[in-house]
Amino acid sequence: MIRVLLAEDVRVLREALAELLGFEDDIDVVATVDRGDTIVPAALRYRPDVAVIDIEMPGLDGLDAATRLRQTLPTCRILVLTGVGRPANLRRGVEAGVAGFMLKDSGSREVFEAIRVVAAGGQVIDPQLAYATLGSSVSPLTERESDVLRLTAAGATPREIAAKLYLSYGTVRNYLASAVTKLDAKNRVDAIRIAAESGWI
Repeated sequence: MIRVLLAEDVRVLREALAELLGFEDDIDVVATVDRGDTIVPAALRYRPDVAVIDIEMPGLDGLDAATRLRQTLPTCRILVLTGVGRPANLRRGVEAGVAGFMLKDSGSREVFEAIRVVAAGGQVIDPQLAYATLGSSVSPLTERESDVLRLTAAGATPREIAAKLYLSYGTVRNYLASAVTKLDAKNRVDAIRIAAESGWI
């Protein structure tokens, strides 16, 4: 029996997926959570074989939660199930050690089979996303510049970003300025647009 933890903040999607998985003879949903910062505590309590995680979650980004989960409970395999199919997210997922990356518009059978493959030690990547990632150019931004730009796009102020990333306010402003320069952007908003369209954040 494959023990699964579901992390999805949209209640109707979380409940529907849990119900559908309940009809599978070899899959048991042992826990569901609606916040990114509750993924690791729930995983430690219920010891799932596979964690199915959305990216855009309140409390903690799903990929950041995946990184923490891999460090805390390495026996739990991770399948990202997201509506945000950006190449940058796939790259971050690979860096976080996720074993699978599927889009939410995949068929239920595809998702169930992905869970089985991941649980068995395999890897699964949505073909469309893999192709888009291979075709995208390499980002000129450093990891920190990408992080700062991503948080700015999410609405965080430089002071909030500084606190979250344990940086000084001036350092955050420098990262933003260098990102604007590297992307040949007019301003921060333009830099965010260019980076997002290129799949770099």
